Amino acid sequence: MEKSKVFFTDLRTVPGNDLLTKLERLIRRAGIADIDFEGKFTAIKIHFGEPGNMAYIRPNYAARVVDVIRSLGGKPFLTDSNTLYSGGRSNAVDHLNAAMENGFNRIGAHADVIIADGLKGTDYKEVPCGGTYCPSPKIGAAIADADIVISMNHFKGHEQSGFGGALKNLGMGSASVGGKLELHSSSQPMIDLDNCIGCRICEKYCRHEAVKVVDRKAVIDYDKCVGCGQCVAVCQHSAAVVKDYDTSEMLNSKIAEYAYAVVNGKPSFHISFIMNVSPNCDCWNHNDMALVPDIGIAASFDPVALDCACADLVKAAPSLKGNVISDKDKEHSGECGCGHHHHKDEDKFRIVHPDTNWEAGVEYGEKIGLGCRSYELINVR
Repeated sequence: MEKSKVFFTDLRTVPGNDLLTKLERLIRRAGIADIDFEGKFTAIKIHFGEPGNMAYIRPNYAARVVDVIRSLGGKPFLTDSNTLYSGGRSNAVDHLNAAMENGFNRIGAHADVIIADGLKGTDYKEVPCGGTYCPSPKIGAAIADADIVISMNHFKGHEQSGFGGALKNLGMGSASVGGKLELHSSSQPMIDLDNCIGCRICEKYCRHEAVKVVDRKAVIDYDKCVGCGQCVAVCQHSAAVVKDYDTSEMLNSKIAEYAYAVVNGKPSFHISFIMNVSPNCDCWNHNDMALVPDIGIAASFDPVALDCACADLVKAAPSLKGNVISDKDKEHSGECGCGHHHHKDEDKFRIVHPDTNWEAGVEYGEKIGLGCRSYELINVR
C-alpha cells in the first residue's frame, strides 16, 4: 500500500515567517488548493472550547484558513455539533455564546459560526455508510449538507478514546446529540429520577412515543425505545442520560465509521495542531498542564495517516516535568519529586489513560477505507 503524505511544520519563526504564514505555507504545500472550492459551502469543523478551557485552537489560525479558502472561491463557515453532556455547549444558544467569547466570530476568525445539529441537537441527517456498528450515522445537518469538509484538530489526550485528533474531531464532533449517544453506548438511555422535573419535553420530542411522564417523572418504555438519543438531546436537566459506556476499542471503531460518513463522497482536508497537548478533552471546563512541549502543525488529505503521524511525534517527544505523567511516576516509584522520567519514545496517552486503545481507531479506519496508517512525513519550513 502506498504511503500517505503528511506535511509538517515546526514552531520556529523568524521575522517575516510567523506561525500564521507558516500555517498557510503548510496547507498550500499539502495541496489544499487542489480542491475545487469555487462556490462550494465549506464546513470548517473545529472545537470552539468549553468555557473555562484554554487549550482550544486560537481563532487566529482559523481566520487564516478561512482567508485561504475564501481566496480559492469557497464559502467557509465554522461549525461544531452540540455536546451529549450538559455544559456550556449542549444547545445552540450556549454553544454560540461559548464560540463568540472564545473569539470564533467574524472579527476573530473571519467567518460565521453555524451549530451543525441545530438548537437542541436534533437537526441531523442519517448518512448510510454500511458500517458494522453504526450503519447510518446521525451527522449534524450543516456538516452533512456541506460540499467540502476541512477539519482543524487540536491534538490532545482523551479519557475514553486515548487521544483526540482528526478522527475524533470528524466522527464524534460531527455527530448530533443522538449520534453521540450511539457512539458512546450500545444501550438505551435511562432517566435519572432525582433530576427529572416532569417537564414533558422528552415526551414531546420522542418520535417513537417511548417516553411518558407518570406522576411527574419520565418513564421510558424500552419495548418502544430505539436508542435514538432524542430525550438526551432535549433534556436540559441531566435527567435523560447515558446508561452504559462502550469500551475504548468499540468507541474508537464507531468514531471511525462516523468520520467515514462525514468525508465519504466529498473533498476533505485535515489540519492538526500539536500544541498544548493536554491530557484530556477540550470538552472539560478546564485544561491540565500539557504532556509534552509544543511540537508543530501537520496537514494531510488522509485523516488516519495524520493521526498516526501526530501520535508518533508525541511519542518521540519528552514529557514535561510537573504534569500528570510526573504524578503517575511518583505514585509508581515513590519519588520525592527530584527525579524525572522523560518517557521519550513511549506512548504518553497510554500512560495517562491506561484503559484506552487509540490504535483500534486507526486500525479500523484503515480497514474501512478511511485512510492509511503508513505515511511519509514531509517537512515544510
